[in-house]
Amino acid sequence: MFLNLLFGSPAIAVAWLVAILFTLTIHEFSHAFVGKLRGDKTAEYEGRLTLNPMSHVDPTGFIMLLLFGFGWAKPVPYNPYNLKDPKWDSVKIALAGPFSNLLMAIVAGVAFRLLVGGGMIAPLNLLAVFLFLSILLNLFLMLFNIIPVHPLDGSKLFFALFDHPKYQEFRAFVSTRGPQILFVGVLVSAFTSLNIFFFISEPAFAICDVLIGGSCQGYFASIFSSF
Repeated sequence: MFLNLLFGSPAIAVAWLVAILFTLTIHEFSHAFVGKLRGDKTAEYEGRLTLNPMSHVDPTGFIMLLLFGFGWAKPVPYNPYNLKDPKWDSVKIALAGPFSNLLMAIVAGVAFRLLVGGGMIAPLNLLAVFLFLSILLNLFLMLFNIIPVHPLDGSKLFFALFDHPKYQEFRAFVSTRGPQILFVGVLVSAFTSLNIFFFISEPAFAICDVLIGGSCQGYFASIFSSF
């Protein structure tokens, strides 16, 4: 998709690229920031408590994201033994990423409404496109990461809630089969037209509709049919 954009509309490709870097950076920085707040400076010592995108980008994951729509950033490290409450502080660190994406989507949505809805810039202005893509990317990243499967952020909450010995088999199944199922889903979604992750895309577009006060799918189509 990115290559098509690059050759068809370089300006939109750049806006998308910047939106991706911005989204990933805020997500990973939030993990590091909450880790420090909860007593662990591991991420800070490793140079991850920064808004420099290059500190968070994983080259392979970033290329995969550009080419196939699925990728990853560098995981933010933390030492649970430094945390005030290892069990629940780990959950807070994990969920800080998705929560930051929700905040960023809301901020971008408010800016979009003020600028585009207020008639200050045209709907297909490059800034408007950037804000719109930021909304969608943040929502997609948030919803994808709360899936309760390792290594996604939602897994920390899942394992904290189901830590009783009676859930041992259930935990073992999720630990081993969950990543395999997720990986197959990603492959199917990347290389076929099947919308395996409809439970992410549909809520993301619905929330986006509320944020911009209009049809995000319609606006999305207008952007990518303009070149």
